[in-house]
Amino acid sequence: MIIMTLMLMVILPQTSLARGGSGYAVLDGDTGRVLLASNSEARLPIASLTKIWTALVAIENSNLQDEVVISPKAAMAEGSSIYLQAGETVTVETLLYGLMLRSGNDAATALAEHVGGSVEGFVKLMNERAVIAGLTNTVFMNPSGLHHDEHLSSARDTAEMLRIALQNKTFEKIASTVLYRADTVNGMLWENKHRLLREGSGSVAEMDDETEQPVSSLKSATGMAFAGKTGFTKVAGRTLATAFQKDGQICIVVTLNESDDWNVHRGLANKVWQDYSLETVVKKGKYNVNKKVAIRLEQPIRLQLNKEEQEQVRQVLHVSRKRKEAVLSIFLGEERIYAVPVKVESADR
Repeated sequence: MIIMTLMLMVILPQTSLARGGSGYAVLDGDTGRVLLASNSEARLPIASLTKIWTALVAIENSNLQDEVVISPKAAMAEGSSIYLQAGETVTVETLLYGLMLRSGNDAATALAEHVGGSVEGFVKLMNERAVIAGLTNTVFMNPSGLHHDEHLSSARDTAEMLRIALQNKTFEKIASTVLYRADTVNGMLWENKHRLLREGSGSVAEMDDETEQPVSSLKSATGMAFAGKTGFTKVAGRTLATAFQKDGQICIVVTLNESDDWNVHRGLANKVWQDYSLETVVKKGKYNVNKKVAIRLEQPIRLQLNKEEQEQVRQVLHVSRKRKEAVLSIFLGEERIYAVPVKVESADR
């Protein structure tokens, strides 16, 4: 018996280790440019970081106050749960909070059935939206992130998911929330699983009495994380997505299969603040191109650049032959790192 027990202790842990490698990506939160990366294009399992896309697709295709009757399939969903009961009625908004704060697979299933007509129909919507967003390394097979051999993305794509999703104000509000009191039958107080948000600047939603907050760090937090999502499966390992901000700079950090993810995210964000600064590359205003044509930039172009890049940056303007459309591109050497459409006007004389 002793020998058999020792053998099990040696064998079992191997089955719980993540497979397939690891990677990370750090993006400029405004432009999507990769600032730091390692193995960022490798297609890997992302676990519950999937729910970033589930939430965005649900928000874009439903009303927050839509009422969802929880099906037995949703109530019995495998994995992490917000303990929905079959037959109860819950709003889309509440399900989204349960999805993002507590990573409820039952919430993911309920949203998928409501928005897509079925889980399979919703997954089609997820993949169609991914194609539109240019997520070339991403294929979804379910809305929750449960393991499937074909359900894969990359650190780069997943960071871009969060960057795109944060452009939606509803998603940003939900993904930034630390505490939410649910109006489900179980009526629990949900605390965001993302530790850096709890230490940082996350908001509190649906709280009548601030004295009930179980997170003592909220009032005195000095962290810079403001949105994100956690994930874990035995195959994927620990996965984490975090949006950081400081003095106008925003960076998105994603790690896949990183056991020390909290510290790695802090370190990568600090490296961005240390090495990169937010620089105005082109001021807003009107610029004469020649004696007949001018362009107008409604907003300044501001990019996160390190010292070496600040010396290499250059602007290239492409104007259509009919002089009705133009695109202003920013290059670092031969690499285009940003492009924006600009208005074409008559030149000042």
